[in-house]
Amino acid sequence: MEKNNPATLRAWCMYDWANSVYSLVITTAIFPLYYSGVTAGANGLGIVNVLGFHVKNSILFSWALSAAFLVIACFSPLLTAIADFSGKKKLFMKFFCYLGSASCALLWFFTSDTVVWGIFAFIFATIGFTGSIVFYNSFLPEIATPDKFDSLSARGFSYGYIGSVILLVLNLLPIIKPEWFGNISAGTASRIAFVCTGLWWAGFAQISFNALPSNPYQKKPDGNWIIKGYAELGKVWREMKSVPKTQRFLFAFFFWNMGVQTVMYLATIFGESELHLPTTSLILTVLLLQLLAIVGSLLFAAISRKFGNRAALAILIVIWIGICCSAYYVSTANQFYLLAAVVGSVMGGIQSLSRSTYAKLIPAHTTDHAAWFSFYDVTDKLSIVIGTFAYGLIESATGSMRNSTLGLAGFFIIGLILLKVMGKSPLLMTERKQAVV
Repeated sequence: MEKNNPATLRAWCMYDWANSVYSLVITTAIFPLYYSGVTAGANGLGIVNVLGFHVKNSILFSWALSAAFLVIACFSPLLTAIADFSGKKKLFMKFFCYLGSASCALLWFFTSDTVVWGIFAFIFATIGFTGSIVFYNSFLPEIATPDKFDSLSARGFSYGYIGSVILLVLNLLPIIKPEWFGNISAGTASRIAFVCTGLWWAGFAQISFNALPSNPYQKKPDGNWIIKGYAELGKVWREMKSVPKTQRFLFAFFFWNMGVQTVMYLATIFGESELHLPTTSLILTVLLLQLLAIVGSLLFAAISRKFGNRAALAILIVIWIGICCSAYYVSTANQFYLLAAVVGSVMGGIQSLSRSTYAKLIPAHTTDHAAWFSFYDVTDKLSIVIGTFAYGLIESATGSMRNSTLGLAGFFIIGLILLKVMGKSPLLMTERKQAVV
């Protein structure tokens, strides 16, 4: 199979363009603010009755995320192993894509009278998004050579940030300028945005589905797929035990990713709950964050070329530690906006470099890329489960989201220590100096 084909690389990046609208519109910008408004209640205290339990809306939001990621963490390894064994990786990617996009569209029916419906639609949208990502990521070592991993990963994230910003701006027009659309209500405009997100995601995904290879290793499955899937997973697990640096990287990634993802998922809730910032200001902040992330992802790809992946990741983690500590003291809108700008500058860099670094640590001889990436995906999802749950737990125990941010700083510190003790690897060389990092 030909690698580094420009058309295939562009098509792979286009899936970031397609599905990143979920990350921005649903988990970061419009949905969290719509959710806060719908679940505020008549007294504005934000206490939600779900299945007979009374829970604060911000805590329910973080625990809904935890539930979705826990489901994926449980099923992803087996499904990816089956996908590798059967050669049906793209089919699995399509299933989760359509599950997620349809669930986004079904959020149209989420109102103050259908909170349970809205929570479950949100959970299934998250399952669809996270479930498709592992199969998408696993195409990276199949379509590109290792020297392209960092730049291609950064390029994919850049496509995602650009595409999601375009759709968010279009979705914001009816909210900010309702008179242009027959004085439509903000709630109705938000629900239209959810439908548009689902259509955008499924529509642009067709570019990727049409170009990515369906069965690059020409595998011909026979026998029971579930039994064979377990066997495939066991084989990859035994191979992983022979590459300790890959295991150590995943352990370090587990901790710093807890902090990164929790900040990204709950930043707007923090601004709304702790600082009482207006909806328009929060959404404009998210737009700024996305634009800066484009620059950040490309910048740190360049830094990794010069100094190596490990050094670039260490720089990023130190900045994230400073972000979490600073968030504890944020008390004004301008301070929040400044901190958001810093988050944007490092958000794309740490995500794209984490993905490409792991791709470099996968054995070159393997054809089981989906199963290998399932371990990365499970680590990612479990870290989000624990991170978001811990964030909600600390807030529940102390009554303040500020205390939760300090807990996130601790996760980053542990991740930095583990990255330092991971050891130097010849797989993570700089391109210019060929120096081991």
